[in-house]
Amino acid sequence: MEPDGVALYSQMLKSRRFEEAVTALWREGHISAEMHLNIGEEGIIAGVVDHLSEGDAMALDHRGTAPLVMRGVDLVLLIKELMGEEDGLCAGMGGHMHLFVPELLAASSGIVGASGPAACGFALANQHLRPGKIAIAFFGEAAMNQGMLMESINLAAAWSLPVVFVCKDNGMAITTPSRKVTGGNLCTRAEGLGAQAVSVDGADVGAVWRAAEKAVERARKGQGPTFLHATCRRPEGHFLGDPLLRIVRNPVDELKSKVGPLVRAATGSGGASVGRRAASLGSIMDMLGRAGKMRKLGRHDPLERQAKRLSGAERSGVDAAVEGEVAAAIRAATERMEAGP
Repeated sequence: MEPDGVALYSQMLKSRRFEEAVTALWREGHISAEMHLNIGEEGIIAGVVDHLSEGDAMALDHRGTAPLVMRGVDLVLLIKELMGEEDGLCAGMGGHMHLFVPELLAASSGIVGASGPAACGFALANQHLRPGKIAIAFFGEAAMNQGMLMESINLAAAWSLPVVFVCKDNGMAITTPSRKVTGGNLCTRAEGLGAQAVSVDGADVGAVWRAAEKAVERARKGQGPTFLHATCRRPEGHFLGDPLLRIVRNPVDELKSKVGPLVRAATGSGGASVGRRAASLGSIMDMLGRAGKMRKLGRHDPLERQAKRLSGAERSGVDAAVEGEVAAAIRAATERMEAGP
């Protein structure tokens, strides 16, 4: 079976346009605190979520917006929730990291790695109450260093729970390159815990879809969990206002207050050796270089890659419909704000 390329493009575009609108609201000060986006991850999310049906569950990380958008959550309710409104999706109590949609069996958490235990709970309930239904766990690669996530994969394998563990790997653990804090190969690690494992290019929604198809089918048949490792890039970094990206985008202003302390630390007497200090400065430059690469999606943009596979007519029809839907939702959600007190 082949995926519906137009439908996948539509889902990714809807998520992208929605999060771009959310970004504008955040920059204007209408959404407070941190905002973690799925921009750059849409190919992974769409390729997996497209296989879900009623009764399937989603355990989400602190980037729960795109999965909920693609599962059909009311955009107006979601926007109001992000703005902390009482008539939002979770009465304004969840924000963007703690979203809960009972009818979709979907819940997100700001605790790194928590989607693993939650997915096992969903899957155990499905195993007993809704045979054939599955659970998905979404998380970043750094979460694989959390004990509870590895314990969850182990338990899912031991009990043949219907779970697909989806690892969205952008190579960065917030501002630390993952390779500096993670040993070994993640697929090998998951296999060592008893799960089947597969790695895929997360920017290729078709490839993700095909890998997820096999993983979901295994889970539905009671054949146990699969670890789906998908690579990606996130152009907005860890969160909106990411300090590394601020420096990359506006180096003169952002480094003005930082150059002096860095020079003093590198040249002052006492402390670490010259070699160690030089290595530290090199590490900082490496992080900035990686941040600069991340902000340019290029061929790693799942939306653009899928758009090239469609005809102009197919794209234009989807573009108009999606942009109209998102614009209408933003207007409806912000009308009270625009009307003033």
